[in-house]
Amino acid sequence: MTDESLSKRWYLTSVLTNRCPRCREGKIFKTDNAYKLKENTKMHERCPVCGQPTEIEVGFYYGTGYVSYALSIAFLVATFVAWKVLIGVTFHIDDNRIFYWMFTSIILLFLAQPLIMRLSRTLWLSWFVKYDPHWRNHPLKTPERVVSEHMNW
Repeated sequence: MTDESLSKRWYLTSVLTNRCPRCREGKIFKTDNAYKLKENTKMHERCPVCGQPTEIEVGFYYGTGYVSYALSIAFLVATFVAWKVLIGVTFHIDDNRIFYWMFTSIILLFLAQPLIMRLSRTLWLSWFVKYDPHWRNHPLKTPERVVSEHMNW
């Protein structure tokens, strides 16, 4: 693989396709379908391509609740702006369009939750694992805060 093709792997593309943040090639999740609810959050223990652990320490993904919350709020704001522009919203007592937006956005948010959960995990991992375009030449370092007896390795 050439250096030119390595430089074309963008951060946003790798996050949106749930790729490993270190190599941006391997898939993080065991299944591609986010709507297989029993397998939605099942991840490989290590990246199948570069061997990067997906759980850096015990309880690593507790922080994804904050990311998921921020993504959900951004989703609601985006739907409100779209509703306001396309349909219009006023806060008059006789105008029920705000309630139609609330109902519609809650249903859409409920349907988008499997995708948001995956995206939040991928984002969280990408903030702690640095991209290395030459990962083949650099051996993987063991995370310093891992107690191997507590992990499933």
